[in-house]
Parts: sequence; structure tokens; C-alpha cells
Amino acid sequence: MTDRRRAILTGAARVIARQGVRGLRVADLAAEAGVSTALIYYHFKDRPGILRHALAFIGDRADRYTATREEEGEPRPSDPRQLLEQTLLLEFQDLPEVRENSTAWGELRAHSVFDPELREELAAAGAAWVAEIAGHLAELCPAAPPGAVTAAAERLTALLEGLSVRWLSGLLPLEHARGLLGEAIGVETARLDSLDHRPAN
Repeated sequence: MTDRRRAILTGAARVIARQGVRGLRVADLAAEAGVSTALIYYHFKDRPGILRHALAFIGDRADRYTATREEEGEPRPSDPRQLLEQTLLLEFQDLPEVRENSTAWGELRAHSVFDPELREELAAAGAAWVAEIAGHLAELCPAAPPGAVTAAAERLTALLEGLSVRWLSGLLPLEHARGLLGEAIGVETARLDSLDHRPAN
């Protein structure tokens, strides 16, 4: 990705987080990114193109800050439980990038109610996230039925999104939100573990 394209998408995430999707005006985005409106249209064609690429950018950025820190010298957790917890709990970091990303994701999700095309893009991104969490759960509870693993991943990601909104809006302290999600991880993995040991009929 070129530096200008990255600057535009970073600016789009920031404007969406601050002003919502309906408040995203190309002139405001150009000012935020420090580029011309013509350059934005050159890269993204139109406003729906900006939104689609901003959604992908936000997803990629979340992948980076919830990933292992191997490039920073931290080893990948060898324990599947630690890997699962890290992937989910790193969504709760009191960092400007994380706050901005989570807020912009919420704004895009809310707008998708009225935008079927964006809804499809968001559904695909959400399905990929559920699949990633399901993969971690399956590694942790390998004998659990795939349907139960997917359902657990759906519950955990939905809970994370709800807790994130409450944290970002000041209704929950950060550590309390992390604690609630940590407890939910324990409940879901214990349930899957009990399915691992259920006697065959």
C-alpha cells in the first residue's frame, strides 16, 4: 500500500470514528489526510469505494494490534488458551488507534443497517473474525463438535462488540470489560470441554 493510500484510509477511519459514516465528506477526508479530493477519487472512485476500503483497512489494523508480537521479540503463545485470550482481549487497549478502530467499526456496523452493499462487506469481515476465533477454540477443545465451536465463537465476538461499545462510551471501565470477557472465555471453553468428554451414544 502506498503512503498516500494509507494516509487516506487512516484519515477515513478517523473521520468515521469522529463523525460517523453519514458525516464522512470527501472534502473533510482530504483535509484529514492532507491530500486533494481528486487523489481520493483516483484511488477509490466514489464514496462507497472509500467505505469498502476503510472497512478492510480497519479489519487489517485490528489484525495487527491483536496479533502476536513476534516481530517485537515476543514469542507466539504456545498455549491455545493464551492465544485465544490474547486475540480477544487485545481489542481492549487504551490506545488511540484501538479506540479509533473500534469506534469506526461500530459506526460502519450501524450504517450497514441502511446500506445493503456495506452489509455484505461487513458480514464477510465478521464471518472471517468468527472463523479465526473458532479456529483458536477448536485448537483448545479439539473434540468439541464444529457447530458448538462456531456458536461459541459467535457468542464471544458478539459479547466483545457489545462490551467494546460500553467501554468506549464510558459505561464500563476498561479492566471490568476485560474481566467480563475473560470470564466469558472461561464459560465457553468449559462448556466445549464438557462436550469433549460427553459419552458417545
